[in-house]
Amino acid sequence: MKEMTRVELRRLEMRDLNAIERIERASYPTPWSRSMFASELAKPSSICLGAFDLETFELVGYLVISRYVDAWHVMNVAVTAEHRRRGIATMLLERLFEVTAGRGRRVRRGYYTDNREDALIMWKDPISEPDD
Repeated sequence: MKEMTRVELRRLEMRDLNAIERIERASYPTPWSRSMFASELAKPSSICLGAFDLETFELVGYLVISRYVDAWHVMNVAVTAEHRRRGIATMLLERLFEVTAGRGRRVRRGYYTDNREDALIMWKDPISEPDD
């Protein structure tokens, strides 16, 4: 396993858009546009988290989640190729689980318009404290 990258997680800001775009274009065959990210960053119903390398201060990964009615949706997640398999996406998702909660699991058939892949809808129960 690769050495863990020490990162700081913080909310993404508009000033991070160039770095977000670089990672997005290198990660996906059908990348989001800059305006799509800007829209999510501006939405009060979204949480956009970035993982920043503590040595270089560069953005190495991000997670975009948005609230729809009664559920939080993972809209986008990516990590730079050179920082993959080091637990960064896991850290971002664990932070997501800290700030959101829910349960159940469903699949939305043909959800993605570019390739008609199914979307897996996942919920994680909040960790409850043991009773004293």
